[in-house]
Order: sequence, then structure tokens, then C-alpha cells
Amino acid sequence: MRLKYILCISLFSLLSCSDDFVDVESKDENSENYFNSEADYQSALIGAYDMLQSTYLNVMLGEIASNNTLAGGESATDVIGIQQIDDMIHTPINQQLRDIWSWMYAGVNRVNYIMEFQDKTDFPNKNNVIAQTRFLRAYYYFELVKWFGDVPLVVDTRIFFGDQTELDRTPKAEIYAQIEADLIFAANNLPYVQADVGRATRGSAEGLLGKVYLYQSKFQEAAAVLDDVIMGGPHDLVSDFSTLFENDNENNIESVFEVQYTDLEGASFDCFQCSEGNIAVGFNGPRNFNGPLFESGFSFNVPTAEAYEAFDEDDLRRDFAILNIELFAEQNQDYNNGAGVSWTEGFEHTGYFNRKYIPRQGDANIGDQNLTNPNNYRAIRFADVLLMAAEAHNRGIGNDGLALTYLNRVRERAGLDPLAVAGSELTNAIYRERRLELVGEGHHFFDLVRTNRAAGQIDGFVPGKHELFPIPEIEIQLTGNRWEQNPGY
Repeated sequence: MRLKYILCISLFSLLSCSDDFVDVESKDENSENYFNSEADYQSALIGAYDMLQSTYLNVMLGEIASNNTLAGGESATDVIGIQQIDDMIHTPINQQLRDIWSWMYAGVNRVNYIMEFQDKTDFPNKNNVIAQTRFLRAYYYFELVKWFGDVPLVVDTRIFFGDQTELDRTPKAEIYAQIEADLIFAANNLPYVQADVGRATRGSAEGLLGKVYLYQSKFQEAAAVLDDVIMGGPHDLVSDFSTLFENDNENNIESVFEVQYTDLEGASFDCFQCSEGNIAVGFNGPRNFNGPLFESGFSFNVPTAEAYEAFDEDDLRRDFAILNIELFAEQNQDYNNGAGVSWTEGFEHTGYFNRKYIPRQGDANIGDQNLTNPNNYRAIRFADVLLMAAEAHNRGIGNDGLALTYLNRVRERAGLDPLAVAGSELTNAIYRERRLELVGEGHHFFDLVRTNRAAGQIDGFVPGKHELFPIPEIEIQLTGNRWEQNPGY
């Protein structure tokens, strides 16, 4: 028999799609007869990691919801749910929000499947396996809290259809407490370097824990744990920013945690979460592109001129973070025997593309090339850690000297002069640097929300409503309408 555990449609429906939780030999279909060896736990853990690949959507929509990018695409009706989020007119009936909810809970359920049987079999490496498992649970729940606020919190047991009649939304303070506990355990039981590339490490757990603290304005706690990553771990800034997001420079010294993608297994539009490739990369690429270095995409998630112009002219990051397609064409006039570079302008064409995550030439692109790009997502970078630590020291501790040191390390790598500011001026400098350093990486909307700046910078943003996204209507209906919807929806 083969053990297949699937959660693809919603939190409360175990319905078939083509993505298996794990596909391994087993003597019995009954999952209670599984987890008899370390190999069983490792196979289940790989399945729990697998749902990270679906977070491409979280990243892309995190940019589109902000003032960094526009939805783009082919037309105003191309993936209407994305267009609605861009315009801040989204409702509880939105396929992309339902996908985020469903896929993050699929990750939670895969993790809880392991935790339900955590005590069944002992082996020498078990603390490492359980620590990775709890890191992943924290990661998935953090995404759910960021997007939806109060959500059902279930730990160490699977969620089955029918449980919705008894499950309530858990206050986010309780969810944060569980996230913190999971990450503290992970940090205490993981090494800084794992034998297998891509696995969570102590730095991964501490980096995410620092971010979780920062989102709750627990500045002293954030500063302490982020300082530990900076001073005690093996991470540092890559010296040349221009190479940072290339496929041959993945899992480098700056990568605190990286979501792994591959182009060795194709996908289809029938099951996006089945793809082993980074789907957002194909969505971000220029439409019908013909030229060097890059490949075509669907022209979604296009940076605004304002985001491009926010960079100083001498900022080394600008042209390696955002592709100015007109400038690129001018620089490659001799391409194809003088024919030059060509592309098709999509909806809301700005002339800019997210260069960090657009398709590169040379990929295998098995299946549909727009769905199987191998570009890893740099989920937590050391530059992010430095800037989070700078914010924590500045806003919560008053240690502006250390905050400035951290900030200027990031600026120095960008070729910029060091700053000498303090207080609120330093706070605003840190906010600005986070936007520039992390543009295109899905963080900006949530940074604006957690610092109460969103209403002044995002067109259509309604305070008291748009800090959260609506719970998918189908999920509320499956509870018998027991849950209240988020305010304003």
C-alpha cells in the first residue's frame, strides 16, 4: 500500500488533488502504523517542507497589495482576485486568498501529522527533526496571522472534516505565543548549519522569531534574538548585490532561510500548488520577451515608477532589484544582429519588472516554463535581520548607535554613504531602507501595516479594515456560519 495524506481544497475538506503529502511504501493504509523509523519521520518532514513552495503566492500578493507594484497581467480581468487586491476592493470571495488560507493550513496539517506521533519512535536525530517540524508550524501560522488575524489554532493533532463544528478562531495573541514557543524550541535544538541544504537552522528559527517579536512590538526580545543571529551565527552580507538573486548563488552566506524550488519536475495550471518550481517568477516576467538573460512571463506584479525612483541614482541595488526594460533594451541594441530586445506591453505597463524574481535563461523549464522556474525564494536574508535589529534597537531600546551601525552595513553594501541620524529621523531611515533593500520580496505591505503607515501610502486602504484580509467565505460557511468575518468585509 502507499500512504497518501492530502489537504488541498480547504481547511475542512480532505479532497483529492494531484499533490501527495508523502508517497512512500507502507505496510498499512492506517497512518497510526506509520512513523516506525527515522526514515518515516524524514519522509513526512519533506512533505511538510513541500508546502513552502506554495508561498510564492503570499510573496507576490504581499508586493501587489503594497505601493511597490501593480497587479499587471494581460488585462483588467486577468486573474480578477489579484486585480481586486491591488485595488483594495477584495471580498471574502477571492480565489487567491482562499488559496493562501488552504495551502497554509495544508502545511499546518502536515506538520501536526508528525507532531501527533512525535513520541512513537526514538532515534538519535529526533530533536533536530522535531525542531524543524516546529519551525515549519511557526512559519505557516505566522503567514496565517499576518493575512487573516485570528485563525483556528490546532497543535499536535490533525484537522479532519467535521472538526469545523467545534473549532473557533483563536485570538492572535495565543497564536503568537504558540509560534514563539515553537521557534524557541527550534532555536535551542537546531544547528547553525544543516547537513542538507535548505533545512531550517538555528539562524532560521532566531531570524523568524525576531520578526515575530517585531510584529508584536516586543522590541527588547526582538533585539536580543536578532543580535544573536548577527553576532553568533555564520551569516553575513554577500559583497556583490548584483549576484544575490541569480540561480547560481542560492543558499549563500546571506541566506538565513530559503524556500527551495527546482525546474526538474513540470507542473500545469490545473494544480498550482503541485509545482516544484517558483510560479511567481513566471508570472513576474515580461510578456513575450525576446532578448538576452531573461525569458518571457505574464507581466504581473509590475513595479511602479515611484518605487524605482525611490532609489538614489548611485544606489547599486536599483538596477538589480528592478528591471528598467527601456534602459535594458537601449543597452542591448545589438541583440539578435541588431534587431534588439522586444516585448509586449501588458495591462498597467510601467516599464519596470521585478528583476529579483523574473525568469532567467538556461533553466530546464520542464512542462510549462512559467510554472517551473527554479529561482529559490530568499525568505529571510541577513540584510533583513540587520534592518529588523536596527529597528528594534532604535524604536524599543534607544540604542541608536548600534541601530545605526546595522543600518549602515546595509547601505555600505549598496554603495551609499553612511548616515549619522538618531531618534525618529533614524526610524524613518530604517523604514526607507527596508523598502529599498527588500523591494520585490513580499514584505512591504506588512511592514506598512505593522508600523501604521499603510493608510497614508496605499491607495484605497481603509483603516480598520485592510490591515487584515477577509476569511474566505467558504470556510465560514463550512462552520455553519459560526465565525464572524473580519471587520469591514
